[in-house]
Amino acid sequence: MKNEEKQLPLKDVAQICILVPDIEKAVEIWWKKFGIGPWHLYTYGKPLVKRMTRHGKPCEYKMKIALSYIGKMRIELIEPLEGDTVYKEFIEDHGYGVHHLGVLTDDMKGSLKNAESAGIAMTMDGAGFGPDDDGHYAYLDTEKLIGTTIEFIERPKRRNPPERIYPEPQLK
Repeated sequence: MKNEEKQLPLKDVAQICILVPDIEKAVEIWWKKFGIGPWHLYTYGKPLVKRMTRHGKPCEYKMKIALSYIGKMRIELIEPLEGDTVYKEFIEDHGYGVHHLGVLTDDMKGSLKNAESAGIAMTMDGAGFGPDDDGHYAYLDTEKLIGTTIEFIERPKRRNPPERIYPEPQLK
């Protein structure tokens, strides 16, 4: 079977990501206009994300992220800060907006091998952002195929505490 004929089975979409120019404004709007929150905010880059690649080569980049839920769907907002990233490329081509759909995996190596067998390359990834040096995300080169990017997400067993939460939790 030729590469383009092989299938890359995807399970449930667990996350949708929107690229934003100002994460602070964005979480405020989502909270005040739509009641979505609380938001857990992080800065992804070194030292939090220990290993990063772009087109298979080690690199460094940095972004602010905010995580919350709409029902059972995780929503992620990303404000790119530094480096050559899939986010910067997307914004240059399309402007801000929905960037990717996140699909959970318990086996990142196997999922990436399946993608490669289906002729779909990884464009960027980051690993080691959990407190136990676990956690891995990887973006696939699917935009031209389906109009959006697919991200594989292997969540860490535990999460580092957020840098901050919006809105700030009220003490009782």
